[in-house]
Amino acid sequence: MRRLLIVGNWKMNKTASEAVAFIRAFQERMSASPHAEVVIAPPFTALESARNTLGPSSWISLGAQDVHWETKGAFTGEVSAPMLRELGCRYVIVGHSERRTFFGERDENIQKKVLASLRHGLSPILCVGESMAEREAGQTESVVTAQLSGGLAGLTKQDLATVTIAYEPIWAIGTGQSATTEQAVAVHRSIRLFIETSWDSKTASAIRILYGGSVTPKNIESLLASDAIDGALVGGACLIPESFVTIILFAQIQRV
Repeated sequence: MRRLLIVGNWKMNKTASEAVAFIRAFQERMSASPHAEVVIAPPFTALESARNTLGPSSWISLGAQDVHWETKGAFTGEVSAPMLRELGCRYVIVGHSERRTFFGERDENIQKKVLASLRHGLSPILCVGESMAEREAGQTESVVTAQLSGGLAGLTKQDLATVTIAYEPIWAIGTGQSATTEQAVAVHRSIRLFIETSWDSKTASAIRILYGGSVTPKNIESLLASDAIDGALVGGACLIPESFVTIILFAQIQRV
């Protein structure tokens, strides 16, 4: 059975000192989670503080919110995979809809970020999802499939063993309007079918597919009730220790 993965994407929130305070408050409320893997993804400026506060033996993994595809060079404002690895990151979020929408990221560049992450020992979390207009036009599956095709192009079965897919419908991110469990499950199943068709059934059954988009303590239980959903990429609700703990506790219960 795939182990649940709960990822807290802090986005552009929390200074280095605020990250320390959050982690301490979180650790006071939450012990190790045997049935769910937990990742926090602070902004770049808080990664070192977060790593030092978590400590070398923490059960919580550190993730980054983005990465550049080059190892080094004249790319002002960018951060490379080796830099993230040295800061203790194990995961990196790639192709988030906010990167696609606000910064014009394209599938070809997202694919280079996926490959760079894998090359340097980071596990990419590839985000895919449709807009409301695309959903209403019946284009959800074609849009998501195109994003998967572009972002995963050239990957081997071995590469996919350390890749996670996060389905995040754009219309649900930060809006408070989450997809229903039925809507999420339908897309998750189409994603798994795409992986099976493009690679094989063993790879498809092993890959973790998360749901993201207005995940809260109120809807996490119904989302995780389906074995098609392997965890959550959490936004706003992960910024408050109590709500993030509640989400993780529901994850623990689901896979006991």
